[in-house]
Amino acid sequence: MVVEAKTRINLREISNKEDKLAPGHRLCLGCAEGIVVRQVLHAIDYPVVVCSPTGCLEICTGLFPYTAWRVPWVHSAFENAASTIAGVEAAYRALKRRGKIEDRVIKFVVFAGDGATYDIGLQWLSGALERGHTFLYICLNNEAYMNTGIQRSSATLKWTWTTTTPVGKVIPGKKESRKDMTAIIAAHNIPYVAQAAPHAWRDLMTKVRKAIAVDGPSFINILCPCVRGWRYNSKDTIAISKLAADTCVWPLYEVDHGIWRLNYKPSPQRPLTDWFLSQGRFSHLVAPDNANLVIELQQCIDQEWAKLEKLCQCFAD
Repeated sequence: MVVEAKTRINLREISNKEDKLAPGHRLCLGCAEGIVVRQVLHAIDYPVVVCSPTGCLEICTGLFPYTAWRVPWVHSAFENAASTIAGVEAAYRALKRRGKIEDRVIKFVVFAGDGATYDIGLQWLSGALERGHTFLYICLNNEAYMNTGIQRSSATLKWTWTTTTPVGKVIPGKKESRKDMTAIIAAHNIPYVAQAAPHAWRDLMTKVRKAIAVDGPSFINILCPCVRGWRYNSKDTIAISKLAADTCVWPLYEVDHGIWRLNYKPSPQRPLTDWFLSQGRFSHLVAPDNANLVIELQQCIDQEWAKLEKLCQCFAD
């Protein structure tokens, strides 16, 4: 069912809503995932069913026999959250056709980490998108497998320290470039795809409202700074999020029915060294011996940004 996208965000209205994620969950102090989940659920004005695969969010909000969820919530296996929510959505449509349940608007949402999205669950997600199920898939992207010990994922930036890409004399961190998952999803030609970050709450919530209004699948890749894995002070989560956008490490953009739009352009763009200095996982990159790696990564980020600007400019013209 298509619904009108109510994109205006009213803080007074939001402040009077009950949180759909209760306080008292076990997420780390300063964890961006709780911030993002609350922003997403506050942006949805309809009854919602949530599915989460195994990961930090699932472990910290659904430790049996307790739950922090105030909405219907399903825990699936690590790989198949997209298939699970697709099954729930298909069952709902079937029951409505048969007149067995009330015909009303219900939204279906997945919250999954980058490991469950970029790696383990990619084929399930791709299949659900191709079949055209109506659901919103949120990737809580903290750039590694944080729940199981800070192992690298294909979302991890090149030369990053993780427990499976240690820094030493032979190898200075992860050797492979990160996967451009948002572009991969956009290539499925689904109605709505976007990137967002928690510091830009109005942008994030507006994108959620656009996403849940479409008839078909939608996807938002949201950066989620991780205190434990990224090695920064817990009070700095929102500042770290903003720095990601200001350095162009994490561009904020959307692909709305095939139209690419850039939502934020830093002026001036901050150097990548600012990003490295803000987190312990990059402490090796600020050493003089690794100056060539910083130059390489800056060139890579600049090339990615130029490509994105060109895509967005094509549609703007």
